[in-house]
Amino acid sequence: MKYNWNWGVLVEDPYLFWLLSGLEYTLLLSLSAWVIAFSLGSAIGVSRTLPLAWPRKLATAYVELFRNVPLLVQMFLWFFVVPELLPADLGRWVKRDMPFPEFWTAVVCLGFYTASRVGEQVRAGIQSIPRGQYIAALATGLGWMQAYRLVLLPLAFRLIVPPMTSEFLNIFKNSSLALTIGVLELTAQSRQIENYTFQGFEAFTAATVLYLVITMIVMLSMRWMESRTRVVGMIGTRR
Repeated sequence: MKYNWNWGVLVEDPYLFWLLSGLEYTLLLSLSAWVIAFSLGSAIGVSRTLPLAWPRKLATAYVELFRNVPLLVQMFLWFFVVPELLPADLGRWVKRDMPFPEFWTAVVCLGFYTASRVGEQVRAGIQSIPRGQYIAALATGLGWMQAYRLVLLPLAFRLIVPPMTSEFLNIFKNSSLALTIGVLELTAQSRQIENYTFQGFEAFTAATVLYLVITMIVMLSMRWMESRTRVVGMIGTRR
């Protein structure tokens, strides 16, 4: 196969700007979705361990629904179906008048999907703590809400740093599916460069390198955080 390599195309105008713009959208999309995923997922994880039945059932239903439907299908449902189910004026605003509807739809979709996975990590972290910790907290006079806030959650979040690292990495990788609804993130911009220049190898190699840089930065940051928050004596720790 004969292929005319041209790495210089990546620094030409406007292709360099497209790559940097795609990287910016990928970062903004992923970080915005992570705010939703972490906040909502933490609430779901806590709800699945409460002594009350109805919060557990609601949280379990949420996890089973969002975790078992493919993300690509959810992306299409949020973008094409959900606006049609809203009241007419609100649906019209979401589809046409809301600034950057594709971007915000992708943020909500990715955030809600990842929240189901974060919720499972938080639940596992809470349940990995010996029950004696919870009983001891209640024995000191704390209510169950205070026991969660002051004892269980601080320990649980420290224990789940490694699995949460995987979820944080996944949200960056899953952001590439946003191109299917028109978000010009990194993968979409790489495809656009290929369409304009026919230099697909160079464009997707550049995207691959940028994704690797992002993931390496995330991994190093989370390893540093893990070393700072390690609970001595718990599973997975080293003295």
